[in-house]
Amino acid sequence: MHQIPDIRRLYMPVQPTVKRSAERVTYQEFMPDAALQGIIYCYWRLRTSVSLDEPFIYRVVADGCIDIFFELNNPAENFVMGFCKKYTEFPLENSFDYVGVRFLPTMFSQLFKINAAELSNRFENLGVVLPATAGFIASAFETGLSVAEIKRRFDEYFLHFAVRTEFDRDPRFYEALSLILQNSGVLNVEKDLDTGLSPRQLRRLFGYYIGDSAKTFSQVVRFQNILRAKPSQQSLRQNKLFYDNGYYDQAHFIKEFKNLYGVTPGKAFGR
Repeated sequence: MHQIPDIRRLYMPVQPTVKRSAERVTYQEFMPDAALQGIIYCYWRLRTSVSLDEPFIYRVVADGCIDIFFELNNPAENFVMGFCKKYTEFPLENSFDYVGVRFLPTMFSQLFKINAAELSNRFENLGVVLPATAGFIASAFETGLSVAEIKRRFDEYFLHFAVRTEFDRDPRFYEALSLILQNSGVLNVEKDLDTGLSPRQLRRLFGYYIGDSAKTFSQVVRFQNILRAKPSQQSLRQNKLFYDNGYYDQAHFIKEFKNLYGVTPGKAFGR
């Protein structure tokens, strides 16, 4: 592995915990091997402990990452989810056991040499994008595996893959990315990302490695910063929260938050 930028230190994307049917549906994140933590943010598992009375709607909020995922009971059907600029809802069955890999921003494209823009705002059969990885998942996973065994199999595969990968680190691009993360997405993209890249180069590189523009990525980072802060109902009612995070006013904040999360801030953080 060569010159992996330390994105993890600057960015910790959040997916909300499952609230509805919480006793019967669990969402768990677990860490990859230390040598992979600059590439993979986490492995995750979303599963039912007992069959539900009705189908389950799972909401994924915008987080700036790319994920590989599959149903552990049917690993031959596996998928990749690209960068999304709004929330996505997945209708699931009454009983399920989903497993996934969440890559830190830029790292899916670095590892697999895939243009992230081709996957944006949708999910695709992994076999169409990465046939070898799709084949590995289909053959290496089966029903009933423990978290420890899921981690072991993922680690073995991705460690082997990563040591053979040459990472293309453009210092100008990663400086621009770092500026966005260091400022929690609150900056003027046109003025504050003066790292030696022309606007055209910046668009091209963010499109290839992230999946969308620097401006859209900044909006997601700003939104994620608020999620991580877990504001109280009282702070939500105070305009300072909106201004500190670069929103013009309360209406602007609520509209963008709802687009990225699926519900209003009041509902998301309600107790």
